[in-house]
Parts: sequence; C-alpha cells; structure tokens
Amino acid sequence: KILEDSWTLEEKEKDMIVMQHLFGYEINGEKKQIESSLVVKGENQNYTAMAKTVGLPVAIAALKILQGEIKTPGVQLPISKEVYEPILKELKEYGVHFIEKNTSYLGYNPNVG
Repeated sequence: KILEDSWTLEEKEKDMIVMQHLFGYEINGEKKQIESSLVVKGENQNYTAMAKTVGLPVAIAALKILQGEIKTPGVQLPISKEVYEPILKELKEYGVHFIEKNTSYLGYNPNVG
C-alpha cells in the first residue's frame, strides 16, 4: 500500500523510462564500443511509459503466438530471433526502440578505476 500510494501518478503527471547500455568489444584486434539508449515518455497517468515497456511487449508476444507468428512452445526467454524480432519491430511502431551509436572505446566499465 505504501508503494502504491507513492507511485500513483497524479492527473497531470507523466512517467519516463530511461535505459542506457554500453557494450565494449574487440574485433580483429580493434577495441570498439556501442552506446544503446532508450527513452520512453508516458502520455498520461493511464498510458504510461511503464505500460509501454512492460505490458505492451507481453501483449504483442501473446498476439504473435495466437496469430501463429511465434511457434516456439512454452515460456521463452526473448533470446530467439523468432521471439524478439517481431516484438521489437512492432514496439518501434509505438515509439519504443533503442538508438545505437558507435562511441570511443572507454572499456567495459568506464566509470570504475
């Protein structure tokens, strides 16, 4: 009840989801890094960023299963292209997508050391 009261949005409030991943890797002896960022803003207290990033992917997956686009049975981790590609494609239509760019190599954990 405490969290529910403090997390409930007021009528004119909106939420926002921000996620950033830094991937450092080496290929052919050259160190590289990719920055992958996601920013999703909620529309109002009902159509929230949390709903877009949590509920919407599950709903899309359920529809893809019912429509026969995802055929793998059982509970699945989203690591199979059959599962994640159609979901990510449709999420993009709702404005939920990562923006990726190559950046200077800072290491795997640039803020430590």
